[in-house]
Amino acid sequence: MRHLRQRSAGLPQLDGGLFFTDGGLETDMIFNHGLELPAFAAHTLLQDAVGRAALVRYWRGFLALAQLTGHGFILDCATWRASRAWADALQCTPERLAAANREAVHFAAELRDEFAANRGAIVLNGLIGPRDDAYAPEAWIDAEDSAAYHSEQIGWLASTEVDMVSALTMTHSGEAVGVVRAAARTGLPVVISFTVETDGCLPSGESLAEAIGETDAQTDGFASYFMINCAHPEHFEEALAGCRLARRVRGLRCNASRCSHEALEQATSLDAGCPDELAGAYARLRGSHPWLNVFGGCCGTDLRHITAMTGVLARDEQPLVVDA
Repeated sequence: MRHLRQRSAGLPQLDGGLFFTDGGLETDMIFNHGLELPAFAAHTLLQDAVGRAALVRYWRGFLALAQLTGHGFILDCATWRASRAWADALQCTPERLAAANREAVHFAAELRDEFAANRGAIVLNGLIGPRDDAYAPEAWIDAEDSAAYHSEQIGWLASTEVDMVSALTMTHSGEAVGVVRAAARTGLPVVISFTVETDGCLPSGESLAEAIGETDAQTDGFASYFMINCAHPEHFEEALAGCRLARRVRGLRCNASRCSHEALEQATSLDAGCPDELAGAYARLRGSHPWLNVFGGCCGTDLRHITAMTGVLARDEQPLVVDA
């Protein structure tokens, strides 16, 4: 068994080798399966049999793919919207949110254990989302307020068996700094994934280098690594090539669509793009930045896209060495 059981053991993706994640869970559930997600909160699906069954089918598909390929897998817990700012929209008490975080981790852990024979490590990942809108936040949150806010949910997750936490769709460095500080207080490894616009900059206007540099400077470089998500590779390829801190970026979770965030917000149908085309873009990026080793999807992606990625990215990969 190659699952993490102790946080002190470190994160296996830091040792290299390919690791994959899932795709765009929320858009897949809404557009491909016709399920409702209030406030885009996937953890609400765990509250009824239909939603729970849909999540089981969804995750089994990705875990079976990881089993087939032998690569590592980052198994997310459906907690991206399970923080206090979304309590009113979800008509949920803080106590219920705390329970929802624990339930989401327990659900993911059971799936991990179901695939205990996988050759690649399965890393249990608690998701953190921004306090405000992930595309167009109404206000920026400074580092101190961010740490105070995110400490609550990260504290809930730290009491479970998660191996790490990842903050997805961070829109500015101030909130990212707070997330990292909150995670550092618990000892949990933390990953920051920034949203970028079509110009390769964050919604705040910060460049990737500025956002990564500021986050690292204010946290003594505690984040395990950084990622880019919720944008098409064409939106940031040039920015990443010119980023002086590009080696701090180890993962990508891209949109299948080339549309801007504004256009995606207004869309009434799903733009799933082309799985093979997205996989090819990932291969080009890894060719230029060979330290990239965590790959998954964001809005509009599903199992088809991740399957295409595994085929293209693993083409020149050495066989996984399994401990005797």
